[in-house]
Amino acid sequence: MIRLQRYRRHGTGAMRLAPVLGVFLLVACAPEARDAPPAFNAQQGEPEIATARQAVRPAARATRHMVASAHPLAAQAGLEILRAGGSAVDAAIATQLVLNVVEPQSSGIGGGGFLVHRARDGTVEAYDGRETAPASATGELFLGPDGKPLAFFDAVRGGLSVGTPGLLRLLESAHRDHGKLSWPSLFAPAIALAESGFAVTPRLAAQLAADTRLRASPEAAALFYPEGRAPRAGEHWRNPALADTFRILAARGADAFYAGEIAADIVAAVRGAARPGRLAASDLAAYSALKGQALCGPYRGWTLCGAPPPSSGPLAVLQLLAMVEARGHALPPANGAAAVHLITELQRMVFADRDAYVADPKFAEVPARRMLDPVYIRMRAQRVTLDRTLGPASPGLEANRAAVPEQAPGGTSHISVVDAAGTAVALSSSIEQQFGSGLLVRGFLLNNQLTDFAFVPERAGRKAANRVEPGKRPRSSMTPMIATDENGRFVLSIGSAGGPQIIAHVAKTILGIRDWGLDIQQAIDLPNFSNRNGATEIEANTALVPLVPELAARGHELRLTAQPGGLHAVAARAGVLWGGADPRREGVALGD
Repeated sequence: MIRLQRYRRHGTGAMRLAPVLGVFLLVACAPEARDAPPAFNAQQGEPEIATARQAVRPAARATRHMVASAHPLAAQAGLEILRAGGSAVDAAIATQLVLNVVEPQSSGIGGGGFLVHRARDGTVEAYDGRETAPASATGELFLGPDGKPLAFFDAVRGGLSVGTPGLLRLLESAHRDHGKLSWPSLFAPAIALAESGFAVTPRLAAQLAADTRLRASPEAAALFYPEGRAPRAGEHWRNPALADTFRILAARGADAFYAGEIAADIVAAVRGAARPGRLAASDLAAYSALKGQALCGPYRGWTLCGAPPPSSGPLAVLQLLAMVEARGHALPPANGAAAVHLITELQRMVFADRDAYVADPKFAEVPARRMLDPVYIRMRAQRVTLDRTLGPASPGLEANRAAVPEQAPGGTSHISVVDAAGTAVALSSSIEQQFGSGLLVRGFLLNNQLTDFAFVPERAGRKAANRVEPGKRPRSSMTPMIATDENGRFVLSIGSAGGPQIIAHVAKTILGIRDWGLDIQQAIDLPNFSNRNGATEIEANTALVPLVPELAARGHELRLTAQPGGLHAVAARAGVLWGGADPRREGVALGD
């Protein structure tokens, strides 16, 4: 089953206001400090923080409801909302708002995201809160005076990279459709934490210490380096400005973000930056979240549904899984050279197609149906041999578009929720690079999502599908997905952080469950590996490292990388919910 439908616009609307739930005073217990040096990732060009893995742990178990997210305090907030009778959407919103407080480097209201919702009756909807390019943006946005593209990290920090944030409109739209508790009540946990403070985690401490650019913003420096240095793991940290912002948004709804004083401050920060951007008040006022059917496809009796383009992740995962199944035999054992070789070779072709064809469908035709057509899938899958790499792959459809890969960002988070009614949510959100653009407004960071566009709009006379255009949404790798079994029963809500490697992380975990017979936590724990149509990237310090000589003998160019992941998921089996959180980060799964 393959479905792709244009989104419908969801703009402003009346908010349901009810008495606020009692303020949540969540006590932040400091995790054991595990300082680790940043691992240099040559693909990204900046240090990528990889804190020590958490100890091996079993999957979390529940029978009523469950939340999995990137921080214990965020998951706890979502769980309390479920216990208060909230829906999966309510819990996801509260969890996301707390993540803005405790994991500011990854996501928040200054960014965007995608949400997939499965109702109890089996209806699956996708919400698009992806950022948009300003109305005054052009394809040459990231070209310097000499006509050459800016260096990636020169473009990241400052106003030029900031797109119109979409996350709040997404949350508002989903709450209007599926919320049970009042909008203000969902802000209560985040307001309490921002006001009273929490213990800084090792990951946040390490990222703040390693960042070389955030201090350039006086506002960001005052918040994140209050004593002239980064806070250490375990130290208490507050963000009262964000608490004040959340109070305004709780009382007045998302409209207070897209017009008025908050919007004016966002525009002033973007246009007053050292590298000024083009965002205008009219861009914020015109922003709408989109809603439509999910993109769905089969795999070994399951149906997997995710956000359609401009999200490239679910389409890429469906392509990859379809090619695995089309080969007609069992997948080689996990953690072996044969499996890594086969999967990364298939990934080459997935990324060749993705980089050429996937963009905002309002601006470029995305041939999703053709990319998932069984005949095309078999043709692509049969190109792979088990003894030798094919090397860089070419797109398999028309050759009139420039294939432009994207850089690997570091700022994304994922939430999976299942409520007592059996509805499920997969929400992936991001401000792009860690700490986004580095611009701080009223306690939240603004995104740098415009750097997800192609910097060079045209190559060899071919236009890049993902080039900058006014009002366009940049291609994303976020991969929120929900799966059901052959009887239509919910089996999985999944998604990850990790930039373009998100696609590989999600696919690996699904293969771990469906092909290798692992539980959700075991599947997440598997070493990460990926190929974005170039070098084969192997997670350092894992069981895959000894495979390097054998893979090299098959022709792979190999790169050992940190791959800190960030996958969170909730699975169902025989009436029991099982939650998993990536041990490479600090998240948990909690349920009753």
